[in-house]
Amino acid sequence: MKVLVAPDKFKGSLTAAEVASAVAAGLADVHPAALVRTLPVADGGEGTVDAAVAAGYERVRVPARGPTGAPVTASYAVRGDTAVVELAEASGLHLLPGPPQPLTATSAGTGDVIAAAIQAGCRRIVLGVGGSACTDGGAGMLTALGARLLDEGGRDLPPGGAALSRLASLEVPRLSEVDIELASDVDNPLYGPRGAAAVYGPQKGASPADVAALDAALRHWASIAGPEFASHPGAGAAGGVGYAAMALLGARMRPGIELLLDLLGFDAALAGTALVITGEGSLDNQTLSGKAPAGVARAAAARGIPCIAVSGRCRLSAVQLGNAGISAAYALTDLEPDPARCMAEAAPLLRRLAHRVALDHCPPPGANN
Repeated sequence: MKVLVAPDKFKGSLTAAEVASAVAAGLADVHPAALVRTLPVADGGEGTVDAAVAAGYERVRVPARGPTGAPVTASYAVRGDTAVVELAEASGLHLLPGPPQPLTATSAGTGDVIAAAIQAGCRRIVLGVGGSACTDGGAGMLTALGARLLDEGGRDLPPGGAALSRLASLEVPRLSEVDIELASDVDNPLYGPRGAAAVYGPQKGASPADVAALDAALRHWASIAGPEFASHPGAGAAGGVGYAAMALLGARMRPGIELLLDLLGFDAALAGTALVITGEGSLDNQTLSGKAPAGVARAAAARGIPCIAVSGRCRLSAVQLGNAGISAAYALTDLEPDPARCMAEAAPLLRRLAHRVALDHCPPPGANN
């Protein structure tokens, strides 16, 4: 029996590769002869570069500016002339050295990584936009790629979304012969009640007053940079990086998991597969809104292959799981009710959980089905 193990990360606990390894080990404990292939996946957020590397891409480390401008080492994944860039690698919330800085955090580091990939000869950039610390409308990313944002006195604006309220003129260079694709499951517009500041600003430390200031600044930014993409689904991704990429760099947006599955060769990996095992830290309503497990299940269903899921916890009903194409779900909390222990001991618990999966779904050779 051939099994494909294609999970996302268990956030705060295990990487996608670690999840896949633990599940594969648990399956092998019960059925050593099973043919198990691991293919860690991601949906454009944290772990996207790691998933690409696990699928055979080469990791390239480059210097970049973090969300406060402090230097960090980021990485992208490359195969041929395709680079997979993960915004969180340089502009992620986890990179803040201290308290959140919602008004001044910048996406410049993401532009640094893109620029390095282009300089290395990459002509297709897949940009995963998730987990950002900034709400700067993608302005920082653009400046790293050579753009200039000027105030009425002709001075360059300082970093951050709040400064966009003083924008008077904009100069953006053309990126010739570079194709940029955005991988995201976010459909928010740039501004307004569902915009980048209102929905995601509080997660980045923005007070109600900060949210109002950032939303007004993003409106002004769009009035100068071009309003036609401001209401486009995904413009609000990563604090407005989605807007800047689409409006000024000609990027196209695709659902993150669909784009990543294509890049990782998921369809080819399904050949001859009898069962797909996917998963993430929490199976909940967000899972149903385009997260990795739902995308994996949908792709498996298109080939008539059953899919089950493993997770840290599961908050979805059997009906919800079934509608998403997941025939069964197993959670670490089935084994250990203490969430803290589930986090701390995720790998061995997941290996034990895979024993149940193997017994329920992977009959040994010669068994009567």
